[in-house]
Amino acid sequence: MRQSAVDRRDAPRAVVEDYLAHLAVERGVAANTLAAYGRDLRRYLQHLGAVDGLGDVSEAQVAGFLAALREGDADHPPLSASSAARAVVAVRGLHRFAARDGIVADDVARAVRPPAPPRRLPKAISVDDVERLLEAAGFDGTPLALRDRALLEVLYGTGARISEAVGLDVDDLLDRDAVVLRGKGGKQRVVPVGSYARKAVDDYLVRARPALAAGGRGTARLFLNARGGVLSRQSAWTILRVAAERAGLATEISPHTLRHSYATHLLDGGADVRVVQELLGHASVSTTQVYTLVTVDRLREVYATAHPRAR
Repeated sequence: MRQSAVDRRDAPRAVVEDYLAHLAVERGVAANTLAAYGRDLRRYLQHLGAVDGLGDVSEAQVAGFLAALREGDADHPPLSASSAARAVVAVRGLHRFAARDGIVADDVARAVRPPAPPRRLPKAISVDDVERLLEAAGFDGTPLALRDRALLEVLYGTGARISEAVGLDVDDLLDRDAVVLRGKGGKQRVVPVGSYARKAVDDYLVRARPALAAGGRGTARLFLNARGGVLSRQSAWTILRVAAERAGLATEISPHTLRHSYATHLLDGGADVRVVQELLGHASVSTTQVYTLVTVDRLREVYATAHPRAR
């Protein structure tokens, strides 16, 4: 006699409830994420329809759910790649949970991959805008202004991540033309420092840092806050935002904007992509190659405006 859906241990609705409870209690998933997974899995149950047990679901049905997410239906508009990917992650997690706990024999969702989000081009600003930004940071020559100018010069002059810049010690400045950056996973790299950035740092070290350090308890960090303590990432963000507003830059600026601009301007100037990879501290050159798409767009603009038969 066929076991009813209510009696089956792998009844889809019951497994979903157990899975969400597992995420909340054992994994400590955030409430917003849990709510989103709940919505995604309820939609998945609707997609499965009259299936009695999760063990009856096939890989084709899971793949069909992904297709339905992307195409939409009468009740739901099509989802973006990122939203569909989140829903598929929730479904994959559900089937993995059921297989691991012996509720079903196989994880049929294992081979169904979330859609890859569209490759987004990094934001970069022009060299002129960078110069306006840097001038705005050190506009009045006070100790804090000298610090702000030095910080932004280092971000743009080395391509450092914000965490790498605020984590610099004074001793990380090598001679006069290089700096040691500590990147992801504790990896270190030595990056050249241009004359503009080095001059800004020297001005800060001579004319500003001693005055700031006098109010603190002593630290080896290069960039200090107004009380002589370590400059935080949040404060560095604020420094950049205020300088961008003072410079009148319309686009939204972040510390990564300067890193992106650094890479883009190097490639525009003819730098080899593998050299830029080393300077940025990317583990894979494929990460750096995203920036080459930006320069190709720039080449298209130049071609369209300069070639007599471009149009």
